[in-house]
Amino acid sequence: MRSIQDQLQAVLAAAQPVHPLDVVLADAAGCVLAEDLHAPVSVPARPVAAHDGYAVESGAIVQVTPGRPVVLPVAHDVAPSDDEPLRLAPAHAVRVSSGGPVPVGADVVVPVGYTDRGTARVEIHRPVPAGEGIRAAGADAREGEVVVPAGVRLGASQIGLASALGLRRLRVHPRPRVVVLPVGDELVDAGSPHESGKVHDANGPMLTTAALAVGAGAHLAAVAPDERARLREAIEDQLVRADLLVVTGGLGDGPHDTVRDVLGPLGEVRFDHVAMSPGRRLGFGTVDPDGAGLPVPVFALPGDPVAATVAFEVFVRPALRAIAGYTELFRTTVSATATQGWTVPSGLRQFVPATLTGSPATGYRVAPLGDPLRPDLGSLARANAFAVVGERATLVEPGQTVHALVLDSHG
Repeated sequence: MRSIQDQLQAVLAAAQPVHPLDVVLADAAGCVLAEDLHAPVSVPARPVAAHDGYAVESGAIVQVTPGRPVVLPVAHDVAPSDDEPLRLAPAHAVRVSSGGPVPVGADVVVPVGYTDRGTARVEIHRPVPAGEGIRAAGADAREGEVVVPAGVRLGASQIGLASALGLRRLRVHPRPRVVVLPVGDELVDAGSPHESGKVHDANGPMLTTAALAVGAGAHLAAVAPDERARLREAIEDQLVRADLLVVTGGLGDGPHDTVRDVLGPLGEVRFDHVAMSPGRRLGFGTVDPDGAGLPVPVFALPGDPVAATVAFEVFVRPALRAIAGYTELFRTTVSATATQGWTVPSGLRQFVPATLTGSPATGYRVAPLGDPLRPDLGSLARANAFAVVGERATLVEPGQTVHALVLDSHG
């Protein structure tokens, strides 16, 4: 029996980041930045108004008190599109729109709501301290600084910053292309009419969704039959479009181990009993579909949905993050107090769907869902964590501290 550590080491050794590419900004969204992003310019390039108002020198309005406004002539209007800042005349005001350059000599922008909104002259009814209402040059980014470090997944705010800096292209690790291939003569697609002896495929849509959540580009292939020649054809067809292939189902210890029989001759794929529960029977290796020296990692996961999900979380998810260029590969794990006891299979690391509650300040509590020895898909759907119990344990006592692998929260 192979340990989880040995299996994971083999997986990560084969999961190399996709070669970086320069892509247009729109295509960079969701990808991991391959190199530090330095600001080519400062944004904003000069001090600008943080809101609509009147740019003044703070000393000119220091005498403002309730009921005794200061009146200043309005010398000019400034729009955001104006190129150069004006120079403020002493004891004057300049009306400025949000984003417009602040006149030289002004050190505050009085909000419109603090005034009578005058155009030729303005009454200022409330004092405003120096510096208020002004966004300093380089407030968003200073020229030359690292504004987004390598390894960050590019979301809306990072794309917005890159756009504000005037960048059209970014160097990124492309999102890995994942193909999920369900195997089994008994499987039919979701929504198909129920037939005797048939079951609706849960693993295909579930694992495809899990790959999408990691940030991969995921494709769900049509269910492949158990017949070996047709299964080989299906696998070969999908390898040409994949950076990583996940096959689910078709595993066994006897004549029904069709996936092993087909994958074995195609590449270096090893099948082992891994010391984990659920899901001991797993396959992993690489296949070079066209002999070009670019092997594709291939996972063979169990057909049981909970076992397949556990294997995905423990092995496939870290591999996908490595291929995508992430530096942090694993989910958060916290220590939690078990609210009840349960039995643990000896010699196996057990993963139990569970509900995790609490906080770092109050401590965490973890409650198993369903039967820990026979985890079911309904319990998995309600879980926000896996309670993880080590190989040497045989029993969890109420109040005992266990590890909890934090999944995506619900709601």
